[in-house]
Amino acid sequence: MAALRRGVFGFRSFRLSSFLLNSSRQKVVSRDRVPFLFRCNYSKLALGIGTGLCAVPFSKKSEDLTHEALIKRAVSLVTNSANTYLSQTTLALVDTLTEYTKALYTLISIQKRYVGLIGKMNPNEEDAIWQLVIRSRVEVNEKQEDCKRFESNWMNAVNLSERAAEAAYVAGADQASVFARSHLQMSQTQVEEARQLSLKAERMLAEVQADEIRRTAQQAETSESAAGLEEEIPDAYLRED
Repeated sequence: MAALRRGVFGFRSFRLSSFLLNSSRQKVVSRDRVPFLFRCNYSKLALGIGTGLCAVPFSKKSEDLTHEALIKRAVSLVTNSANTYLSQTTLALVDTLTEYTKALYTLISIQKRYVGLIGKMNPNEEDAIWQLVIRSRVEVNEKQEDCKRFESNWMNAVNLSERAAEAAYVAGADQASVFARSHLQMSQTQVEEARQLSLKAERMLAEVQADEIRRTAQQAETSESAAGLEEEIPDAYLRED
């Protein structure tokens, strides 16, 4: 409303200025003969004319404020948040799987050493190695529990990213949808690679443990045979007497 008033004032001022100019031409009035106060007001009047004309409001509908554009913008924010959540959970899971794999290889190394020394250790040495095995197994179990916990978070992030990508596609935000799906695929690839390494270590540990059971059984049979032979020797000497 204020802008409209300024526009009306400018138009009236323009008419007034036109009237003054026409009058000056008819009467051939020189600007020098115009009183000083009127000349000052005349300058301000000319300035007001331009100001009034520039302040006339005009309306233009912006395409960025349509419902479709606002929905696309909102769904893009959703996909960005989902991608951030997925990145954090992926990093946590991959790091935890890596630590779990390292713990598995540490346990494998200790158990291989133990298997190689079966039947060659005294009780103190055997007890010391078993303490190492127990501590390593505890660490492996802790890392495995961490993997399960972070994997649950990661699966939630995967589901959220899939829904966000679908919502972006439905809303027409194709770029956001494509980026979300690409990010999801990259995350799944990283997790799968880390998981395969941990599975490989688990298989190696299972083989070492099976070898340990076999060697322990063989050592027990050897010990029983040796003990039985020692018991039979005195009987043989007694029969010869």
